[in-house]
Amino acid sequence: MRIYFDHSATTPVDEEVVEAMLEYFGKKFGNASSLHSFGREAKSALEESREKVAKIINADANEIIFTGSGTESDNMAIKGIAFKNGSGHIITSRIEHPAVLETCRYLEKKGFDVTYIPVDKYGMVDVEKVENEIRDNTILISIMHANNEIGTIEPIEEIGKIARKNNIIFHTDAVQSVGKIDIDVKKMNIDMLSISSHKIYGPKGVGALYIRRGIKIEAILHGGGHEYGLRSSTENITGIVGFAKACEIAEKRMKDDAIKLRKMRDRIIKKTLEIEESYLTGHPEKRLPNNASFYFKGIEGESMVLMLDAKGIAVSTGSACSSKKLQPSHVLLATGIKPEDAHGSLRVTLGRKNSEEEVDYFLEVLPEIIEKLREISPMWRK
Repeated sequence: MRIYFDHSATTPVDEEVVEAMLEYFGKKFGNASSLHSFGREAKSALEESREKVAKIINADANEIIFTGSGTESDNMAIKGIAFKNGSGHIITSRIEHPAVLETCRYLEKKGFDVTYIPVDKYGMVDVEKVENEIRDNTILISIMHANNEIGTIEPIEEIGKIARKNNIIFHTDAVQSVGKIDIDVKKMNIDMLSISSHKIYGPKGVGALYIRRGIKIEAILHGGGHEYGLRSSTENITGIVGFAKACEIAEKRMKDDAIKLRKMRDRIIKKTLEIEESYLTGHPEKRLPNNASFYFKGIEGESMVLMLDAKGIAVSTGSACSSKKLQPSHVLLATGIKPEDAHGSLRVTLGRKNSEEEVDYFLEVLPEIIEKLREISPMWRK
């Protein structure tokens, strides 16, 4: 038996998505910038895809810029505003994805000021703290919609209102939330929003950045002037078509998927917390419907992941993008968890094809593994 419980790291490509992509590998292979029929065919697919991606966040098609990943979208948004202004102050949080944090650290080296807002024990950003940090030269607020490790959903609409009131650009990394929970960029006062295809059952190597009409950013890739002059590179039509199809499917399935996933997630949380010295991380209610995350006293997360993998279950510890590092998760440390406890973290993220039977098996295996690890752990009180 092989069970995949790591959908926040990546998702399998949906069969319908693969089918939609196939003809663009061979039959419809044109360059969207070419004038002939092959090029026009590709251009048509590009613009239809733009409409489908825009629809899932209630944006207009011409506000969508296709990129190569969520990381590129974050870089484009943050550097694009920074370089357009030349100098200024940026507000972000301590629990952002490295794509945001490392970009901000890079800009600090270039002379920009960055404030990293702390979070509470649930990983929640305090709206008042964001407002209190605004300066006369604040040019950007970037707060993620939902955290990739602990699943906490942030008060984006309220932060967006504050940004709009103060005439500050507001960006959100919505890589983990698009396709899982409702997003309306107009209602939520969002100026820029990052999306990644492979988190919603689309192919890897394609993403998008929503830029509200009227927002001006500096291009960080120069060349032939593709994507409204903001992202030069021949468009990955095959990937974009797949991404758009994934958005289309996610929009139709979102509510039903959320009900199913929430039910399995809650059962995992309830049963796992029956294990001695086990703790839920993230907000108990305001969290993604598919995310169950914990830490266990006296456990090394890497050992737990490997032992679960030996039983056929794929999960993660800390952030999947950086789980090969030995440092404890910056997200868990920001919530006040001790470094030695943060090392015992476990993230279970469910997907639309997971079943109750798989959950049963996981809940049967997990306590045995924790018991075995604690028996040999110098950190566990005997």
